Amino acid sequence: MSTTLTEGLSAAIAASDPASDRAAMAAARLALVDFLACALGGAGDRSTGILIETLGAGQGPAVLIGRSERADPFTAALVNGHSGHVLDYDDVHASVRGHPTTVILPALLALASVRSVAAGDLIASYVVGLETMARLGLALGARHYETGFHATATLGPVGAAAAAAHLLRLPPERIAVALGLAATQSAGLRLQFGSDAKPLHAGLAARSGLTAARLAEAGLSGAPDFLGGPIGFLDAFGFGAQAPERLLAGWGRPWQIVVPGLTLKAYPCCTAAHPVAVGALALREADGLRAEAVEHVLLTFPPGGDAALVVSRPRTGIEARFSPEYVFAAMLADGGVGIGHFDERPVRPDLAALAARVSRRHDEAAPRLSSDPGTRFVILDVALRGGGIVSRRVEGLPGLTEAGPKFRDATGGSDAFAGIPDLVTRMTDAADLARLLALLGQSRS
Repeated sequence: MSTTLTEGLSAAIAASDPASDRAAMAAARLALVDFLACALGGAGDRSTGILIETLGAGQGPAVLIGRSERADPFTAALVNGHSGHVLDYDDVHASVRGHPTTVILPALLALASVRSVAAGDLIASYVVGLETMARLGLALGARHYETGFHATATLGPVGAAAAAAHLLRLPPERIAVALGLAATQSAGLRLQFGSDAKPLHAGLAARSGLTAARLAEAGLSGAPDFLGGPIGFLDAFGFGAQAPERLLAGWGRPWQIVVPGLTLKAYPCCTAAHPVAVGALALREADGLRAEAVEHVLLTFPPGGDAALVVSRPRTGIEARFSPEYVFAAMLADGGVGIGHFDERPVRPDLAALAARVSRRHDEAAPRLSSDPGTRFVILDVALRGGGIVSRRVEGLPGLTEAGPKFRDATGGSDAFAGIPDLVTRMTDAADLARLLALLGQSRS
């Protein structure tokens, strides 16, 4: 009897053992520090408070990162996933075309609150969850995202379920059920970008994945093959671009967390705008360009390269996270962009005026944006008021190679959290993980 694609995926998850891969585990620890920086920074966000108040958090075994309240594991997974993504400062992965860590780690940390879990096992299961989420993204193809789905929200439940199932050491047949239960909860539309609902997507995905794994462990039934057939996940969400052969080919050789690897964000805004920020900074620092000299700016992307950048004329900093026009204006005018550029306040009039002189186009002759980093670029052509044009081309996706400075900035240099990065880099057993959870359960304010 032939093996279904779901059976093959479930077997791969069950058999995965990335703990001996030093590169994968080191990358995972770095990603954990980066995620915790983002979640601690987002713990005090207005929307995070709304979730905690509305969902009734206050008592329970699970930590809410950067808060004094506690909650049940499922609520904690939701809140922590949301707070990790609310600043749009968390990592991205090209194969996912979204944010894996802010979905997977909250589910695992919530599970660790009610089970005795070794830190090394949790980190290894995170690698497996990311592998699953990334390879599912490759297998779906580009049209899923471009049609309007938010991949963090749709692939996230499956990635989180895979990680939790691996940590629970479920057998392959139960993993298959968990993945199917997660996939049937997949939902999230890009039209929510620029609102509180976008980070909520990450929280809902984390909770869905944890719920799916726990229910599968308890014996709840579900379809044994969520991937295959004309109404399976790939056909339903692939829109003709699906490539099932990419799901398992070369699984873990190397791990997706190593190649192509995560991109750790240097700026708290949509990743697709980061090359614009880099180009604007180069124009300012290397070419001496200033806002008053700009007549007009034309941004050229590959087809699909600005699909996530759904705002051109933002009214607030939250909307501005998805506006390359604003990112160009802020970087050129201020020489840098930080959390304060993307909060709930109205956009500064001078930045709005400069952003209004920015437009964009697509180079239809260029390869369509894909999981290949070589397809990502932006060209910035600036027409000067005194005549002439200056240009910059930025290729690929810039990112950070360490998370320490970002962590200190996000936590305000608080002594209460200062020991977390070092603990994450060396933790191995259940006692270490318990110490981490205790540190995370302190109030950010």
